[in-house]
Amino acid sequence: MTEDPLLIIAMLACLVVLVILLLGINSFRKGGADASKQSNKYMQWRLIAQFVAVVLIAIFVFFRGQQGG
Repeated sequence: MTEDPLLIIAMLACLVVLVILLLGINSFRKGGADASKQSNKYMQWRLIAQFVAVVLIAIFVFFRGQQGG
């Protein structure tokens, strides 16, 4: 199962979401007007990346359910 390319792509998408989240939190921690704008931008990118990750996971589950295992 860990050799499945779709699973690997979905896991990488989850990792990207985590990295973007940590960057946004770090930017928010710094404070200031510029950091606030940057943190907001990171969180917007996180939402997009999170949507992509959820779609990839749903596709993975759908296709694996079709194959019966």
